[in-house]
Amino acid sequence: MNIRFLGAVKGVTGSCHLITFNGRKVLLDCGMFQGKDEKMNYEDPEFDPADIDYLLLSHSHIDHSGRIPLLVKKGFRGKIFCSRPTYDLCGIMLQDSAHIQETEAEWENRKAKRSGKPLVEPLYTQEDAKECLKYFEPVLYGQVIPVDDGLTVRFNDAGHILGSSIIEMWFREEKGEIKVVYSGDLGTKEKPILKDPAVIDRADYVIMESTYGNRVHENVENRQEELLHIILKTVLRKGTVIIPSFAVGRTQEIIYELNKYYDSRLDSMATEVNLLKKIPVYIDSPLAAKATEVFRRSAYAFDDEAKDYLMRGDNPLAFENLHFTQNVEESKALNFSDEPKIIISSSGMCDAGRIKHHLKHNLWKKNCSVVFVGYQAEGTLGRRIRDGVKKVKILGEEIQVNAEVYNVEGFSGHADKNGLLNWLRNFREKPGKLFLVHGEAESKAEFAGEVEKTLGIDCIVPVYNDIYEIKGKTAVEAIGSGEEKLSADRRQAEDPVRELRKEIQNLKKLFESSLDLAEIYINNAKIPADQYHRINNVLLDLEHDIVNLTALSGK
Repeated sequence: MNIRFLGAVKGVTGSCHLITFNGRKVLLDCGMFQGKDEKMNYEDPEFDPADIDYLLLSHSHIDHSGRIPLLVKKGFRGKIFCSRPTYDLCGIMLQDSAHIQETEAEWENRKAKRSGKPLVEPLYTQEDAKECLKYFEPVLYGQVIPVDDGLTVRFNDAGHILGSSIIEMWFREEKGEIKVVYSGDLGTKEKPILKDPAVIDRADYVIMESTYGNRVHENVENRQEELLHIILKTVLRKGTVIIPSFAVGRTQEIIYELNKYYDSRLDSMATEVNLLKKIPVYIDSPLAAKATEVFRRSAYAFDDEAKDYLMRGDNPLAFENLHFTQNVEESKALNFSDEPKIIISSSGMCDAGRIKHHLKHNLWKKNCSVVFVGYQAEGTLGRRIRDGVKKVKILGEEIQVNAEVYNVEGFSGHADKNGLLNWLRNFREKPGKLFLVHGEAESKAEFAGEVEKTLGIDCIVPVYNDIYEIKGKTAVEAIGSGEEKLSADRRQAEDPVRELRKEIQNLKKLFESSLDLAEIYINNAKIPADQYHRINNVLLDLEHDIVNLTALSGK
């Protein structure tokens, strides 16, 4: 039996891991790469899709499910096991993803025709997305599913989004039974609407996410108050609050929290509540509207608090000033209205969808606010705005960042370092090995050190295409780095360029830091004019060379 890591190892997108046993092949997720790794979606997979027997899907987020239509398009004919809500959500999310692929291809082809370049095809179509649903086998949490005579699985609530799962797998080979647990994306405790992540107490091996492995969420208890304070401050200066939000999960949580806030305020807060109740809240995402309906039909998966709301006759996903835009015209109209308002729109990382239009029309306004309530992957537009850039290019236009930018971490869908550690503490015996995935390099490295130090569990941090042979309950052997197995052409064409770009970026940062120090020195020190000019000339030469290096490397 071996495990091959094919996604979510360089960062947090493209989740995909291949387990081979008894001549059969099982995929754990088949997600889309996003941000800086987006081009990897168009590369041939490191396996033949027709050879895959089963796909076990942890949840519906596109970075975990987004390449399933492509998998089927390229020959997969096996079974896809997932929770029932995940199946329902994939029915709308994969269609939405396909629509984006088709739209982007159409846009690229209009440019290609004008320039005489070859036409491109979408990664997959809406018909492909519809076709792949035929292979889904939805199951309930807690059901023990005999997949075949060598594999049994059980899906458990991960508390990340509706339908998200921790997957237990029992593999039977001649040498005996091996239990592998795949965490998927783990949620936080006391998360709105959802139950806490399920407790798993035994595993030989664990494949675990580490998104926030080196961070502790701040102000979790005060997230509602923090968000409402930002909204109130923005509204009082007659601005618009823009909230980039994942259409599935995060949007519904914000709706829930706003509804809960209105219901729970004391009479002393009546003035503030009444003001906020007059502020229209627009959900500008067709996908979010459809997903909210799936949530409403899936109340059986809610936590006790959300169920209590329903039993009292209060729909926790609706309130008086909540509006769902119905069409493109209504979406456009939002940006030509001066009324104070809240716009919640996708995508959550700002790389696609209607959110880009709302940012284009509001990011330059000083009276507006942008509130991030979810993870922003490296290389995404959201990450750049969150990190404080002064200008961004949106839809071909350079936009000045004048709006106030906030990051409310308390809404994160991922467990933080303490949450991840506490989940691991539930194991009665230490797993033989812990494979860390779905995290940026620094996060994985720091979390691995913390796990080994505090819990004594051996950690492995795989790189792309790494393969590990499982030889027993604790014995693991790396049978070759996947990076070495890449074709010579690809290795020569990609890896040195990537490394060069990385080094140039480091050089730019070093130069910028040196420039700041030099300016302080020049401004504060009493130096002769000729010495000043020599220093300045050297700095200009350096800047010139770095710009040229950047251009030559393709950045």
